[in-house]
Amino acid sequence: MASPPTLPVSSQSAAASAASSQSQPPIATPAFRAFLSRMSSSLRHAFSQRRPWSEMIDRTSMSRPETLAEAYSRIRKNFSYFRVNYLTLIAFALAVSLITHPFSLLVLFGLLASWCFLYLFRPSDQPLVLFGRTFADRETLGILFVLTVFVVFLTSVGSLLISALMVGMAIVCAHGAFRVPEDLFLDDQEPNSSGFLSFLGGAAASAAAPAVARV
Repeated sequence: MASPPTLPVSSQSAAASAASSQSQPPIATPAFRAFLSRMSSSLRHAFSQRRPWSEMIDRTSMSRPETLAEAYSRIRKNFSYFRVNYLTLIAFALAVSLITHPFSLLVLFGLLASWCFLYLFRPSDQPLVLFGRTFADRETLGILFVLTVFVVFLTSVGSLLISALMVGMAIVCAHGAFRVPEDLFLDDQEPNSSGFLSFLGGAAASAAAPAVARV
C-alpha cells in the first residue's frame, strides 16, 4: 500500500502557525497588554500622590463654614489637595455598593468582559463568529452599545451606580466643606491632568486604536 503523500515543510509550518494563532485567546493581544501596563504604572504614580489619611481626618482642622461661598471655596481647595484620597473614597463607595449587590456586580463584570473580549481587544483579522453566524465589526459594536444601554438604564445596575456615586460625592463634599484648608501646601500641587484618573486618556486611546481602525 502506498504511503500518503507528505506535505511540504513550508505548508506544515504555515498550518502549525495558523493553528497556534487560532488557539491563542483573543484577549492576549499587544493592545490589551499595553493597556494593562499603562494602567498599572499610572495607578502607581497616582497613589504615590495620595495624602496621609491622618492629615485628612485631623479634628483640629475641622470647623463649620460660615457661608455657602466659604464652603464652596473649601471644597475646591481640599479637592485639589486630597483629590486622590477623595477619588479613592468614591471608588470604595462603588465597590461596597457592588459587593453588597452581587447580581449587579456579575452583570457589570459580564458587560465589561463582553466589550473586552468581543470588540476592544479582539484581533481585527479574526471576525466574530457566534452560533455559526459571522458578525461584522459595526454589527458587534451596535449590539454591545444596545446591551450597555439596556444594562445601565433599564436594570437596577444604573440606579445602583448612581446611588453609590451620590453617596461618595456627599461624603467628599461634606469633608471638603468642613476641612479648613489653611494649613495645606496648595502651591505644590501638580496640574489636574496628572490626577488619579489620568491613565484613562492614554490607556483608553491605546485600547481603542485597533477598534477605531476596524470601524
